[in-house]
Amino acid sequence: MEWRLLNTGAFSLPLYTTRQRFFATSTFALAWIVALSFSARSLLSYESAPGAVGKVPSTWPSRSKIQLSPNGDTLVMLAHPHCPCTRASIGELAQVIAHVQGKIKAYVLFLHPDDSPGDWDNTDLTRSAAQIPGVTLVADLNGVEARRFGAETSGQTLLFDSTGRLLFHGGITESRGHAGGNAGENAII
Repeated sequence: MEWRLLNTGAFSLPLYTTRQRFFATSTFALAWIVALSFSARSLLSYESAPGAVGKVPSTWPSRSKIQLSPNGDTLVMLAHPHCPCTRASIGELAQVIAHVQGKIKAYVLFLHPDDSPGDWDNTDLTRSAAQIPGVTLVADLNGVEARRFGAETSGQTLLFDSTGRLLFHGGITESRGHAGGNAGENAII
């Protein structure tokens, strides 16, 4: 193999043959494609993986400060006011409420840590939820209610009948942060 040197004054660099440049470029391109594929796979895996779920009660938690509706179903969504993925959940909740029109009592419980500033939960998410007709917002101090309902992921939604029996629990978006028709929304409707 012949190596020609390029004299630059201070040092010499080899001039690569066409075959060597092609091999180096091909190797770099292949490594780039593998890295992009791995990154895309990881991102899609994260987006489509459901959030963590705690021990969801099969009946209405007796110590809950939220009132179970005696006249119909009660929906409870547990949310973090700063979670960007919850924007889609709030949008889907608006769709659900529009479809059921007064047949369910709906609550959105927004996490409010004890040591947070007073305006910590004054976000576009809380304002969006407040605009949904028939939805009651509740500040969930230190996540006490979320633990009672077994929620560990923002956007987790539960539906109970008037006797307190759990009818549905899970998310109402197809994947994290993505709005659109989905099985959770359809199950509630």
